[in-house]
Amino acid sequence: MKVETAYQILFSAALVWFSILILFLLIRSIIGPRITDRILCINMTGTMVICCITILSRVLKESYLADVALIYAMISFISVLILANVYIPFRYSRKEGGSAKQKEEEKNSDS
Repeated sequence: MKVETAYQILFSAALVWFSILILFLLIRSIIGPRITDRILCINMTGTMVICCITILSRVLKESYLADVALIYAMISFISVLILANVYIPFRYSRKEGGSAKQKEEEKNSDS
């Protein structure tokens, strides 16, 4: 068996494995009991997609796909930051019985 054929088999198996894992992560992000589970699944899905894009870049011998993977990594990172910034404080402020702005206003009015 040639080395090139072995790499093709390895890359194909890795793409199939990542596709299966992405499917499980998408199911987990829908079922996930907490918002933090969902955000982590979205982050991990983005990472798996980046891995798939870089493997495809190597298999297809197209260097522009590596640039696409880098841009996708930046967009994925920013989207997870925004989701965490929006949903996690909202979740904890609802548990405590008010928003953070209301509590800050109450502190300022008391002093």
